[in-house]
Amino acid sequence: MFRAMGTPQTEEPLWQSATHQWFTDHIADDQVFIVVVEVDHEVVATAMAAIRDAMPSPSCPAGRDVLITNVCTLPTARRQGFAREAFEAVMRWAGSTGIGRAELMATGDGQAMYESAGFTVTAHPAMRATLRHHVV
Repeated sequence: MFRAMGTPQTEEPLWQSATHQWFTDHIADDQVFIVVVEVDHEVVATAMAAIRDAMPSPSCPAGRDVLITNVCTLPTARRQGFAREAFEAVMRWAGSTGIGRAELMATGDGQAMYESAGFTVTAHPAMRATLRHHVV
């Protein structure tokens, strides 16, 4: 998943321990929904969704949306519908929240699935900066 998103691969334990702590803190959080698909006791696909708060804007008047993330499938389990199963489950949850908008960052492999669910490519791509370069 990280390679497909253009994220550098690292064995640095910091992000892994932070991820473990995040899941420990949020596994029972009703603002987060996590789906895993198992086949023969092996996790083959996942998807997550989380409610985000932000300032209201014309495109998001309530100031809340649902971020869909970590939709991924083991390479050996691709093209069998597992990612779609996980994705559709998080979309059902997102729809049940009453929030009017969902957002995600798509890879080329997933774009058609997301478009079939009503997602559109925005005119303004996501951009990121490492903030440690901006510390005063």
